[in-house]
Formats: sequence, C-alpha cells, structure tokens
Amino acid sequence: MEGESTRQQKIARQLQRDLAEIIRSKGMAAYNGAMVTVSEVRVTPDLSQAKVYVSIFPSSKAEQVMEIIRNSVKQLRGELGRLVAKQLRIVPELLFFLDTSLDYAEHIDELLKK
Repeated sequence: MEGESTRQQKIARQLQRDLAEIIRSKGMAAYNGAMVTVSEVRVTPDLSQAKVYVSIFPSSKAEQVMEIIRNSVKQLRGELGRLVAKQLRIVPELLFFLDTSLDYAEHIDELLKK
C-alpha cells in the first residue's frame, strides 16, 4: 500500500466492493460451490490495471475456481464497467490472483496445535 496515492487506494477499495458484489450475486453455484472472497485490490498508478486477490473456500477447489474466474474476466470487467462508468474513464484490466494468506494462517494454526 505504501507509495500508492489516495486516489489509487480509494479506487482500489471501490473496485473491491463492486467486484465482491458482482461475484456474490452470481452465487456459489457459479463457482463450483465454493465461497469466493475478494480480499484485496491493487491498482496501478495509471489506473489501467487492477490486481484482484481472491480467497477461495474450501481451498481444495481453488484451482478449478480460479479457472472459472479467469474464463469470465471479460464478463466481470463488463459488469464492473457498468458500475464504475461514472467514476472512471477506463475500466482497468483485471488480473486475478489467488490469495493464499488464509491457507497460510490455517497451516500455522495446524503447526501450533502439534
């Protein structure tokens, strides 16, 4: 987050909320019964790209779900475009990444229990 302008941060938060809503509205069935959470969005300084970090539960479905998401990027970006049309001139290109911090935390938890 350091070095990001206030505008970048504001836009990132807005994109995070909007994408979370779009994904939630599709329902878990669209994502093979998995729960998808948009954990963070980072926007490039020129606002042309947004890195979208998603966490997927259960993590065993992560690969399948990432595939589903990557195959529907155009559609997601289109829906996002309708939501942010008034705030942004261009809708950033969306790059999706798996956020594994929850898995990591779970792993640490398991290790601590041993």
